[in-house]
Amino acid sequence: MTEFDDRARRAASPLTVWLKTRGAWILLLDLALVGLFTALSEGHVFWSEANAQALLLGVSETLLLALGLAMMLGAGTFDLSLGANLVLSSVVGAMVMHRFQSAPGDPTAYAVPWLVILTGFVAAIAAGMLFGLVNGLLVAYGGVNSLIATLGTMGIGTGVALLLSGGADVSALPVVLQAELGLGTVGGVPLPAIAAAAVALVLWAVVRFTRYGLRVRAIGSDRTAAERAGIRSRRYILSLTVLAGALAGLAGFIDLSRFGSTAINGHANDALGAVTAAVIGGTLLEGGHISITGAIWGAALAVILQSGLVVLGVSAFWQLVAVGGVLLAAVLLDRIAMFQRNRPGT
Repeated sequence: MTEFDDRARRAASPLTVWLKTRGAWILLLDLALVGLFTALSEGHVFWSEANAQALLLGVSETLLLALGLAMMLGAGTFDLSLGANLVLSSVVGAMVMHRFQSAPGDPTAYAVPWLVILTGFVAAIAAGMLFGLVNGLLVAYGGVNSLIATLGTMGIGTGVALLLSGGADVSALPVVLQAELGLGTVGGVPLPAIAAAAVALVLWAVVRFTRYGLRVRAIGSDRTAAERAGIRSRRYILSLTVLAGALAGLAGFIDLSRFGSTAINGHANDALGAVTAAVIGGTLLEGGHISITGAIWGAALAVILQSGLVVLGVSAFWQLVAVGGVLLAAVLLDRIAMFQRNRPGT
């Protein structure tokens, strides 16, 4: 009996429990890919400090979108418009900053650069939240399917961004925006990556310890039962779309700080990356479960995969094939897990 109890104790150790999670295996896959790409890259440049910082910058934007999507998936809703929201928010933020430029086209022609940057930041977040509010009103109160609603707003958001910018990227932003924020570091870690990690930590605590996180998951598990229990599901879904919009706005501002201008045509596959990160990280498509840590490792996987293929000189077309394949694999794993959970006797 003592031997049996000892075996049971060892089987229930924290490491064993952690290794059974999807996030743990994705983290191990991330590390394996880093090792593989480092070994295959000429001069092992994939392991360089510069490339590591570039990876962290890329992960920060993907992670913010994935976190917003993971929260929405937890309640059983979806958002295809996150990439369009990022682009529109960045355009709005950039154009607001341009209003304070004393000499058009001159990135040094800002009297108080940090105040201008703060104004652009607020404008980008507000634009993202407004975008999310529209999505929420359509889905939660209009009764429109979330896929259809956000597919429509994706087109509208992209079109509005192109109209506002005239189809060209908005540049000549304050020099310090890129020099001290987008490319700024603390202990070698880029500031945008620190911001994204802070957001992830807050949302992890929300999901795990708050009534809000519990109710979001309850809505995703069974919306009818949740409403019968007194949970006002429409308000929660609206709050989630606004939250996802705010995170897309933050990602848009980070994009501005990273490149020193908008990148209108550089975000066509952001929604794919966000979905891949959230789903492969363990957040359930059918709702009821949110994995914030899994979204972190999933976002890293998507960016490591794309960056590694670039370093190896693989065509951009194959990069899309690889990321799409990872997403399909994640969905297949999700379906298999759901089948096992619903199988009689389990």
